[in-house]
Amino acid sequence: MLSDEDAMERITVYHNPACGNSRGALELLRARDVEFDIIEYLKEHPTRERLEKIIGMLEGPVADLVRKDKRFKELGLNPADYADKKSVVALLLEHPELMQRPIVIHGKRAIIARPPEKLEALL
Repeated sequence: MLSDEDAMERITVYHNPACGNSRGALELLRARDVEFDIIEYLKEHPTRERLEKIIGMLEGPVADLVRKDKRFKELGLNPADYADKKSVVALLLEHPELMQRPIVIHGKRAIIARPPEKLEALL
């Protein structure tokens, strides 16, 4: 159950318009008439402080915040090198396109909404 304070805080979505999961999360929120703010993180890169705060709110391994996709491989990166907070933050500051999306924040909790249905646990 959400506290009154959490229930009144707006939801923030770190969004990439090119991502189907990200668009799906926005559709789910709109369908439920949930008010939210969108941050297009590829235009408005998160700061070190913001990344550290997001990591502190996420459940699960910090490595989950990094996309191990084609771009990751193009850069010649090794997943084992990005398993701790310091290395993940440094990587995402340099390559924000590698941040998993969408990240949805509500109150003191954050989730990676892949697939978008994972949002249900936050709502």
